[in-house]
Amino acid sequence: MANQDESFIREVNEELRSEQVKAVWTRFGSVIIGIAILIVAGTIGKVGYEYWHETSASQSGDEFLAALTLSRENKTDEALTALATLEKDGYGAYPVLAKMRAATLQVQKGDTPGAITAFSDIAKDASLPQAMRDAARMRAAYLLVDTGTYEQVSAEAEQLAVPGNGLRHSAREALGLAAYKAGDMPKAKTWFQQITDDAETPRNLANRAQMLLDLIAASGKAS
Repeated sequence: MANQDESFIREVNEELRSEQVKAVWTRFGSVIIGIAILIVAGTIGKVGYEYWHETSASQSGDEFLAALTLSRENKTDEALTALATLEKDGYGAYPVLAKMRAATLQVQKGDTPGAITAFSDIAKDASLPQAMRDAARMRAAYLLVDTGTYEQVSAEAEQLAVPGNGLRHSAREALGLAAYKAGDMPKAKTWFQQITDDAETPRNLANRAQMLLDLIAASGKAS
């Protein structure tokens, strides 16, 4: 008798669940179908986007490598044309990489002012990653050591010459060289001393700084 009762209760429960499912489907079936369609569409869209992203990045990467090959073959004008196209139509970070590479080629062609302007423009673009902006700022600073004033170098490099910044060593070197070139030996000594005092300074850069400190000391103009 107990087994029959349990069987009857189980059948009733199954019937109730079936009726509940029917009721829910009758009431919310269109919504459930809509959600399912959205899930499927979202999955298709995600896969499609990932494919488009990978394809676009791969194409831009190939175009960038082709431009670098032209540069290595000394086909500078052709490389600049390819980089200009990539800067305009490229995907992801490649337009900025193309602009930076084009600026380097400008230096090779003797257009240092144009290259400085290009690097400065990148450094001022708030939409770019900070690391990329800092690298462009550092490139502009080094070019200005040869062609600009200490103040111009300082405007680019001094904000990078702070403890904790990964480019501080190069920034201090650019500032020291600019001060040395301007004949301001006390200021040059200050920057080169910061380089040698920093335990994390790369050895070759520290050696250059120490050599210049020795030259400044020998000149008798350190104070």
